[in-house]
Amino acid sequence: MADANISEDSIICYAPTMITTNGIWQGDNPLDYSLPLFILQLTFVVVVTRVMVYVLKPFRQPRVISEILGGILLGPSVLGRSDTFANTIFPLRSVMVLETMANVGLLYFLFLVGVEMDISVIKRTGRKSLAIAIAGMILPFLFGLGFSFLLNTKSGSMSQGTYILFLGVALSVTAFPVLARVLAELKLINTELGQIAMSSALINDMCAWVLLALAIALAENEKASLASLWVVLSSVAFVLVCIFVVRPAIAWMIRRTPEGETYSEFYICLILTGVMISGFITDAIGTHSVFGAFVFGLIIPNGPLGVTLIEKLEDFVSGLLLPLYFAISGLRTDIRKIAGARSWGILGLIIILSSLGKIFGTLMVSVFYQMTVREGITLGLLMNTKGLVEMIILNVGKDQKVLDDKSFAAMVIVAVFITAIITPIVTVIYRPARRFMPYKRRTIQRSKPDAEFRVLVCVHTPRNVPTIINLLEASNATKKSPICVYVLHLVELTGRASAMLIVHNTRKSGRPALNRTQAQSDHIINAFENYEQHTGHVTVQPLTAISPYSTMHEDICNLAEDKRSAFIIIPFHKQQTVDGGMEATNPAFRMINQNVLANSPCSVGILVDRGLNGSTRLAANQVAHHVAVLFFGGPDDREALAYGWRMCEHPGINLTVMRFMPGEEAIDTAAASTNEFGDSRILSVVTDRDKDRQLDEEYVKEFRMRNANNESVVYIEKIVNNGEETVTAIQSIDSSHDLFIVGRGQGMISPLTAGLTDWSECPELGAIGDLLASSDFAATVSVLVVQQYAGVGPQGEGLGTPDSPRESNDLQFVNINRRPSPQARGFSP
Repeated sequence: MADANISEDSIICYAPTMITTNGIWQGDNPLDYSLPLFILQLTFVVVVTRVMVYVLKPFRQPRVISEILGGILLGPSVLGRSDTFANTIFPLRSVMVLETMANVGLLYFLFLVGVEMDISVIKRTGRKSLAIAIAGMILPFLFGLGFSFLLNTKSGSMSQGTYILFLGVALSVTAFPVLARVLAELKLINTELGQIAMSSALINDMCAWVLLALAIALAENEKASLASLWVVLSSVAFVLVCIFVVRPAIAWMIRRTPEGETYSEFYICLILTGVMISGFITDAIGTHSVFGAFVFGLIIPNGPLGVTLIEKLEDFVSGLLLPLYFAISGLRTDIRKIAGARSWGILGLIIILSSLGKIFGTLMVSVFYQMTVREGITLGLLMNTKGLVEMIILNVGKDQKVLDDKSFAAMVIVAVFITAIITPIVTVIYRPARRFMPYKRRTIQRSKPDAEFRVLVCVHTPRNVPTIINLLEASNATKKSPICVYVLHLVELTGRASAMLIVHNTRKSGRPALNRTQAQSDHIINAFENYEQHTGHVTVQPLTAISPYSTMHEDICNLAEDKRSAFIIIPFHKQQTVDGGMEATNPAFRMINQNVLANSPCSVGILVDRGLNGSTRLAANQVAHHVAVLFFGGPDDREALAYGWRMCEHPGINLTVMRFMPGEEAIDTAAASTNEFGDSRILSVVTDRDKDRQLDEEYVKEFRMRNANNESVVYIEKIVNNGEETVTAIQSIDSSHDLFIVGRGQGMISPLTAGLTDWSECPELGAIGDLLASSDFAATVSVLVVQQYAGVGPQGEGLGTPDSPRESNDLQFVNINRRPSPQARGFSP
């Protein structure tokens, strides 16, 4: 704003009748009236903030940066330099209304932060997180002590101790809500590092609130001593009343509401009124009103009530009112006050030393707890995240005249700069892929028969569960080769909450589900835990991934790599209807499957669910499946045979392996097509095919030799010349089997499937998989389409990472979404 607007001596006259205008046709200027002016200011703030969010999105900046920069842009540093703009849009007489509304928004936002915080995490936090939080606060606080003498602009009536407290807390605080979003953006929230950072930030945040309450108590009572003591004691009494009186009253409300019913408007209204009453009480006793709202939020029990409050308030408060508070901070920030080389030098020194103090403190503790130096530095950088709490501290400091314009502007720039550089630096120095050691057993074929078989199972809805459990039951868990199942419930991220991965411990029985999603999760978890209890040699670890569908494959692939899985089972995007047809459930599921196939760090199986022995799970001694493996050749088919081989060792499984061999007509067709399209690309594929054919022969020979005396295994060779004969051969055995296992067969040239891809509905399943999964195919058997992990070197060492492209998959994903032409059908996926 203009200099006239920031004079300490201005006298503002308010006309109580000038709230709403009579209209421009009556000759009134709407901007002379408080309501139209406030609406315009709010519109300006929201639009500028949203534009900044859009501009900074490619740089992966947290929204808080966009909101603060939006405020600075509207303030005296940029647009406010114009007297016309400052006096028209943000005149001094409007500041009272603007700040009042901003503080109401802040009040409810801090209430929501309190509701979302699980204070029980602090009880469960290990010594490591506690030590990191304390070490990350002490050094920056000490630097704040030094800077208080350097800046030396405190009010004469203010004690040096109060000034030190404000600067120290502002420099040492870590913004818990902002850090959660940064970790989610960096895909680190599910890692051990992310969990430590979150726990430490939560402890840091709680300490900051205590110190802030103390700082306000000291700042508002210049005569100090006795008055400050009364403020502290009153605050403690308020907290105790909230815990021992208000919390039981809210718990009584929860008990009065039947399970599954929505909370009455009266209860919700009562709680929202309680927020304002808490704010009023803490403001009256001498701490800030937001302290009361935050404490009131913390005492709300975790459960459906918290979810209801967040759903009702979050969009309005976070989207509309909270940006006002950041805008107020920006309007108060005048960068011109930081004049001269000395001031800018001190500012640079504050940024460097406060950042290094947190990094060094965190690094020392990390090394003590045997973390790597890279992890320690990354953790230190993440703990430098600033946000709302720091802005509250600075604004309170300015209101109490602890900080002058110069100190305030300097500290706002410090907060913005430090938070802005965290994401780019962490992206460069710490990549989760680097922490994974290469592991060899990325495929079923290469898994040792006497070692643990690790499977990651993805589930969208409870409907997927029975068939998947029956499939796992048939996978033959033994004492020599137990099965470790990671069950991942995939949930779409809605709203602006952070993407997260929830590891489920056994939930307390009788505790109601918070919402439909958790009810589904509970149903899925209970089914798999029941399977684990009634089956020997199986361990189950249930998890829930909450993320956008566009990045869900990253969570799946990262988890598979992290858990060193050999196989991922993911449901097909279509499900069977009552009349036996197949209908798509959600188009996004198909995109997830395609992305998993392209980026998976291990083998993948897409399960087309048509019921595997009905909808109920069979006990271990009742398993009776007739499984057919259709073998055409190639790495995917060898993987399908490897899974069938594992199954056939189960006493209740009958396995039929049908190997399709090309007849003379098919061989002639293949030779002719090679001559016709004899470019280097096809010749190289044909050369690879010869190698594959040799590997096929060796693997099938070994399979037949090992299972020569196994009466439950039937091996059939079918000689076919074209796609039509292949379909006839498959139809001849479909009615006697309840599961087909087929290879995806990507990049394979085969006249045996000629013509099958011309009208392909789902090319990602391959020619045979697509045929078996189609509504037209006269079969009611489930289908597992298998893709072998392709990033295996000569020694079988998996050196790929979740995001590395598959070496042999470039070809089939070129035209995955368009129907292949007859000329290209040999190369279709």
